[in-house]
Amino acid sequence: MNGRERILAHLAGQPVDRLPLMPITMMFAADHIGVPYLEYCMDHRKLVAAQMSVAEAYGFDYVSCISDPTREAADLGAAVRYFPNQPPGFDEKQALLADKTLLARLRVPDPAAGPRMNDQLQAARDLKEQAASAYLVEGWIQGPCAEGADLRGINTLLVDFYDDPAFVRDLFEFALELELRFAAAQVAAGADLIGVGDAAASLVGPRIYNDFVWPYEKRMVDGLHAMGTRVRLHICANTRRLLKQMGELGCEIVDLDYPSPLQEGRARMGPDQVLLGNMDPVRALRDGTPDSVQAALAECHRQAGPRYIVGAGCEAPRETPHENVRAMATYAAGHRPEDLGA
Repeated sequence: MNGRERILAHLAGQPVDRLPLMPITMMFAADHIGVPYLEYCMDHRKLVAAQMSVAEAYGFDYVSCISDPTREAADLGAAVRYFPNQPPGFDEKQALLADKTLLARLRVPDPAAGPRMNDQLQAARDLKEQAASAYLVEGWIQGPCAEGADLRGINTLLVDFYDDPAFVRDLFEFALELELRFAAAQVAAGADLIGVGDAAASLVGPRIYNDFVWPYEKRMVDGLHAMGTRVRLHICANTRRLLKQMGELGCEIVDLDYPSPLQEGRARMGPDQVLLGNMDPVRALRDGTPDSVQAALAECHRQAGPRYIVGAGCEAPRETPHENVRAMATYAAGHRPEDLGA
């Protein structure tokens, strides 16, 4: 059973030979092949080489197109700050929609026409070709709250929820159309699963999440399923107050970051939701030892139960010792889903 087969069987509730292994590696992957992170983000050939390299070196079951949250906004004309060996980012003072009246004039671009989105499409095609069905290929998009924050500025958006809720809904409608179009192009390019990163959603409380964010996440998930693809939800940081609602989105995989206990996720999402995480990527993975990494994963597995995929709560830090990443692979290789925390 290869990695792609293993993940797809596990998601379908079928028996697998061992736990799937799907840690997020971006800067770690770039460092693994010795390329500056800016090149990883801007040149799909470097991203593909890095992803294939870490998958082969550490026994991962998948490869991913994920690199940074600025691709879509950059192709819309947003001012993006680029750094030689760090992820690109935004200056909120120069947000594309600092003047919110400009939203009415924005048009959803063709993903193949924008240099940053098209680069990710090329990554998906090349990963599909080089993986040769041995690894599952993951595409990636921004969730509605995250993309809204990228275009408007996170602090401004948080005020908008109160000051101009109608604008927020218009903004999220635009983000939904943008991201579903980008996702469809990635699926056509060969992605087997689409990751949805909606980190900004962890910054709002349950009322705003329920009233504003969840309905658009749900429409996004439903739209992805209508394409025939699978969905991995990744909301960084503390989502403990949102767990039940996240479980009601219908995603095949829900990632939980380390502040959100897996046992709470299991209790609130039910026995069938596949959970991924939630080992602390810094204190447990980067700063741990191979033995402590395996112990941490055993506890994650025990809390999550059989419907579990091995991974950290968020990205594996670039300084993580290689032997600690191998310890993740060792735990996955030595345990079937039913071998709870053994």
